[in-house]
Amino acid sequence: MNTNRYSYLFDTDSYKVGHYLQYPPGTTSMFSYIESRGGDYPETLFFGLQYYLKEYLSHRVTVKEVKKMKALMAIHGEPFNEEGWMYIAKKLKGKLPVRIRAVPEGTVIPCHNMLVSIESTDPKVFWIVSWLETMLLRVWYPITVATRSRFIKKIILEALKLSADDPKGEINFKLHDFGSRGVSSQESAMIGGAAHLINFMGSDTIVGVLCANDYYNIPMSGFSIPASEHSSITSWGKKNEAAAYRNMIKQFAKPGNVVACVSDSYDLFNACAKLWGEELKEEVIGSGCTMVIRPDSGDPATVVLKTAQILAEKFDYTINSKGYKVLKHVRIIQGDGINENSIQKILDTLLEAGFSASNIGFGMGGGLLQQLDRDTLKFAMKCSHIFRTENGETFSVDVFKDPVTDHSKSSKAGRLDVVDEGDFGNHGPEHLYRTVKLDDAQICLPNTAAQDVYLNGDLLVDDKFETVRSRNALEGA
Repeated sequence: MNTNRYSYLFDTDSYKVGHYLQYPPGTTSMFSYIESRGGDYPETLFFGLQYYLKEYLSHRVTVKEVKKMKALMAIHGEPFNEEGWMYIAKKLKGKLPVRIRAVPEGTVIPCHNMLVSIESTDPKVFWIVSWLETMLLRVWYPITVATRSRFIKKIILEALKLSADDPKGEINFKLHDFGSRGVSSQESAMIGGAAHLINFMGSDTIVGVLCANDYYNIPMSGFSIPASEHSSITSWGKKNEAAAYRNMIKQFAKPGNVVACVSDSYDLFNACAKLWGEELKEEVIGSGCTMVIRPDSGDPATVVLKTAQILAEKFDYTINSKGYKVLKHVRIIQGDGINENSIQKILDTLLEAGFSASNIGFGMGGGLLQQLDRDTLKFAMKCSHIFRTENGETFSVDVFKDPVTDHSKSSKAGRLDVVDEGDFGNHGPEHLYRTVKLDDAQICLPNTAAQDVYLNGDLLVDDKFETVRSRNALEGA
């Protein structure tokens, strides 16, 4: 993102430009909040706000931008608050007069709770809170990706606990991000790719790895392995399929290495049985690597099971302490048709046939980073309170909506905080999050689960990625 060209003057919805004229006379303060109103998952994994604060809210408004916006709106058809924005550009030195509070990134919190609050700090430009909604609410995207990724991690971890000797040692590389080419923009790949890495450590989305590294202070957030694609196999020709595989062994197979090779270009089962399992078998074993066979077509559960059965016959297997088969020298990665339902079906099918979840990894593309939207977790940012003055008297006004046509879209009222009322005993914290209403003078409550992250143009929190990861750790992972 070229931040020299960015301005949040233009990063809003057209209709918001004229909203400053629509609030009650004497309004001096506005408070809004962001929450998930439910959806596909019962809880959210909060992540991504730090990226938006660093990338966008570090910007300073300039007089030049204000003049450009004035000219644009004069033709576009919206009334523009030139005076207010000039006040921000000149008097406030371009800094936004808002306080943003949020739960720490990495927090897992039930839906229907406040995740972020935004409150104005200057009565002259209280409306800036609403202006920022368009940009700030985009945090729904990394939260939703992180939440989905964590939900899948729980599915895989459960299968590992049932069938593997070392679930904790395996889980971090069981779901690999294949999503970069399937998203709508490079920035989506960046933010979504970073969100996935909160839960796992495998990714082919380089810009996602860089995003986590650069915005969350970690030298390296994700890892990959040498792997083939269909063109690097089929360019050898069908008659030379074995030679293409042999080249993968020659180029990448070293003791302790993991190498992945797509093997369904022509006949997957023949490739497993005759090429990998006979012609190249001793070369694979002699190399000391783990060769990961990638099916890439057909019904995932059916194809993966048959692949495992052929490889077990050809490469042999051990029986682990849980009584499940673990392939020798080879593994499988399924990257086609992957979502939380197909992952569950593949794992169930393998375990029912006596194969450990240790044998399988997953690559997930569009299902991880693209096949979701703001309604997946029903995200919204709503104004819940204003202060206004009349005849020298200040009034505290709770603001909410409750549509008779859809009560699920009702919003909370008042200045809000999210608190942790859990029992912190000898066995570690048991979190019990609840969103509560504040008194007029309160910023937060003593048992608040939120923190100030941004105040009047300045970033107050700069989390490390490992800290974010540690906050959502699953038991046994």
